Amino acid sequence: MNTALFTLALRSAWNRRGVLSLVVASIALSTLLLVGIERIRHEVRDNFSQAVSGTDLIVGARTGPVQLLLYAVFRIGSATNNISWQAVQMLDQHRAVAWTLPIALGDSHRGFAVVGTRAAYFERFRYGEKQALELAQGRAFVDGIGGVFDVVIGAEVARRLGYTLGQRVVLSHGDGAIAANDHADKPFTVVGILAATGTPVDRSLHVSLEAIEALHIDWQAGVPIASQAVPADQLAQHDLTPRSVTAVLVGLKTRAAVFSVQRQIANHRAEPIMAVLPGVALDELWEVIGIGERGLLAVGALVSVVSLAGLVAVILAGLAQRRRELAILRAVGCGPRALLGLLAIEGALVTLAGVALGLLTGALLLALGADLVQQHTGLRPGLGWPRADEWRWVAAVLLGGWCASLLPGWRAYRLSLADGLSPRS
Repeated sequence: MNTALFTLALRSAWNRRGVLSLVVASIALSTLLLVGIERIRHEVRDNFSQAVSGTDLIVGARTGPVQLLLYAVFRIGSATNNISWQAVQMLDQHRAVAWTLPIALGDSHRGFAVVGTRAAYFERFRYGEKQALELAQGRAFVDGIGGVFDVVIGAEVARRLGYTLGQRVVLSHGDGAIAANDHADKPFTVVGILAATGTPVDRSLHVSLEAIEALHIDWQAGVPIASQAVPADQLAQHDLTPRSVTAVLVGLKTRAAVFSVQRQIANHRAEPIMAVLPGVALDELWEVIGIGERGLLAVGALVSVVSLAGLVAVILAGLAQRRRELAILRAVGCGPRALLGLLAIEGALVTLAGVALGLLTGALLLALGADLVQQHTGLRPGLGWPRADEWRWVAAVLLGGWCASLLPGWRAYRLSLADGLSPRS
């Protein structure tokens, strides 16, 4: 009986496929929206969490912890102020500090950030599960005047701009919006290309701190001074020691000293600087964007409710045309409970078809659009089975569709045989 009822429900739904296809499409859209939002949420969190690891403190000018994290690690926004080179030297000499990586930001190249740092960056910097950076091609630059015009580019920069080893590169002051701000008199040469990391490193160009100083040695207040122009071949005659940096990544000899060092940095009297723990700053960031996440999920849930309401409306509207059909089924021995089951199975099949279509559409979009998403957002969503949270949304839609179909099923359950054979005019 159950097999026959399932077959009957399947054929009945197929017979009304024109109308039900619209319901399937709306359920597919709601499933795609819910699962897509959940996937994007996880991808964003994973991308942010893996961007830096093994760094105990991030030191910068006093500002908000989230802002410091965003511009120092993710190249988002800009610093309110720089910190002096004397502060960097103070950190280098601190007895609890194992290593420091000064970061100088502010220049760019065709929309990609330029990062001035030490050569030790390629040995000390960690991402993901404390993975070290690797060079896919070439070598790292060296500190000092010997490597002042060497640049190491990220994998995404090389891929999108088609750069190879030996490529000549002209950096721009600021965001590069004004062509006159290009450092055309001091071109760089690509000496290394980093392997892909899935972090902001892929979208950065790395030069030495001396290179940043050399670029701006004949600039003042963000403007080149023609009368003080210093040709590239005369840079060796000048002191290229940095005067300031944007931030400093700090690694400690022992994690137990992290709060003590943080307090000492906050109490530094020579200039107002602060130190933040990357993990704590990330938690604050999630609190900020949590409202937006919940809002997007609420929109997705609302779309699902509307889709399921459409399912109920379609089945209820069809009951008026199917009253004689249902009455005949009851006349040949199909009981009221069987009718309830028939409509419940129909609703479940429609919902299942919509959910399956939504998941397949999502997988297809990921397969075709992963590269495009990475180009515009830096995220590369991976194909794979839905996560546990995504499966919960899928289960919620399936359960909601089945429950929604019970209402028209209950309506059919209450139809009497006489009412079905002799409908009122």
